Amino acid sequence: MTDAILEIANIEVVYNHTVQVLRGLSLRVPRGEVVALLGSNGAGKSTTLKAVSNLLALEDGAVTAGRITFDGDDVSHLTPHGLVRRGLFHVMEGRRIFEDLTVEENLVAATFARSGRRDLGKPSFDLVYEYFPRLHERRSGRAGYLSGGEQQMLAIGRALIAEPKLILLDEPSLGLSPRLTEEIFTIIARINRERGVSMLLVEQNAAIAMAVSHSGYIMETGKIVIDGPVEKLMRDQDVREFYLGLGGSNGEEKSFREIKHYKRRKRWLS
Repeated sequence: MTDAILEIANIEVVYNHTVQVLRGLSLRVPRGEVVALLGSNGAGKSTTLKAVSNLLALEDGAVTAGRITFDGDDVSHLTPHGLVRRGLFHVMEGRRIFEDLTVEENLVAATFARSGRRDLGKPSFDLVYEYFPRLHERRSGRAGYLSGGEQQMLAIGRALIAEPKLILLDEPSLGLSPRLTEEIFTIIARINRERGVSMLLVEQNAAIAMAVSHSGYIMETGKIVIDGPVEKLMRDQDVREFYLGLGGSNGEEKSFREIKHYKRRKRWLS
């Protein structure tokens, strides 16, 4: 089997000591690959990423069972910033940039994630600007005045400054036009291909997520219902119908409004 940079084994997550969100969830991210995590709203995708990056405590959540291993080590005892310094960077939903700082000051702030890593040289802003030329043009302007697409580029650029081994990407296409979404995902694929950075990608746009991923997992109500290589998922009739808007194997387009949520739940969760 391919060496895994991330392994999640049968974890359960509870919020406020009462609400269970993840139910025995398991997945793995092979080193150097992009893995898509798909599912309907409320399935627990973002919670999964927060469990990996140890951010659950900020929302009164906790992993109550199971094990998460990053780069061979159990991460349960590590702080979020400790994980970042070990090479795990979480690009959260909503970008979370410093709006009052300039683009370049945002990148400077990201160098904090490199503290204590003796294997790294000087941070390469030029690398970020190579992938995102638009950021170079706007480098002296305040980040709050960037467009949504440019802010997403900056969020990913900050991750690159940290030179991570694994990037967790939460809804990178959120609020973006189809053209900008395609541009962002083209760059995500380039970063993976050229830098060898592993990625766990949460995305509502299943078609574009699968286009850049090697394998995928699909969640419903806190657990995995189907997984496998992208080629296998693309051939699966349920995936084609429920997530790609296609009417089965003949490729006929189907409106998402015609797809009943209870039908998906009944078929996968019964």
